[in-house]
Amino acid sequence: MDASTLTLFVPACFALNMAPGPNNLLSVSNATRYGFRRSCLAGAGRLVAFAGMIALASVGLAAVLHTSELVFFAIKTAGAIYLFYLAWQLWRAQPATDALRGELPAAGWWQLARQEFFVAAGNPKAILIFTAFLPQFVDPADTVGAQFLVLGMFFLLLEMVALAAYAWIGARMQKWFAQPRGKRIFNRSCAGLLAGAGMGLLLSRRT
Repeated sequence: MDASTLTLFVPACFALNMAPGPNNLLSVSNATRYGFRRSCLAGAGRLVAFAGMIALASVGLAAVLHTSELVFFAIKTAGAIYLFYLAWQLWRAQPATDALRGELPAAGWWQLARQEFFVAAGNPKAILIFTAFLPQFVDPADTVGAQFLVLGMFFLLLEMVALAAYAWIGARMQKWFAQPRGKRIFNRSCAGLLAGAGMGLLLSRRT
């Protein structure tokens, strides 16, 4: 893979990484509730899900989603239901002041990482993006598997930058929403956005 290909791939890929979506929204919300570090650690769940999707795309198994309406419907429905569940939890969440005083938050990073994983894995559009996007930068005359590996590693590295950026935004907003009323408004705003993402997922179709 030559440098010119990577020069085209990296900015295009980073634009995808930085696009607002359920996982990036979750990073912001987690950072406001539990802090920058825990939100970044939770992002490991998202990276694991995306790595699995890239592996599926590289061996061609993602074609199943293109051809099977039932599989696509099942995955997107499960993902939408999980987003609605997270939205309901956020809507009902009571603004916690203990985290702002420096005490340990109730949710561990493992629980938050599982949330990130399920949100990413429950979006069949993501694997379709990998199937449509990554192959554009693959030279069929060269070793396809090795090229997918390189592109996939770059994608995951850029995704780490993106999740850290959104977590940083959330950490800054933590100070702005220090008051319980402001925190409640933010939580419910995030809940509405997550519910909207879930509805968008339900209405999405294979492309």
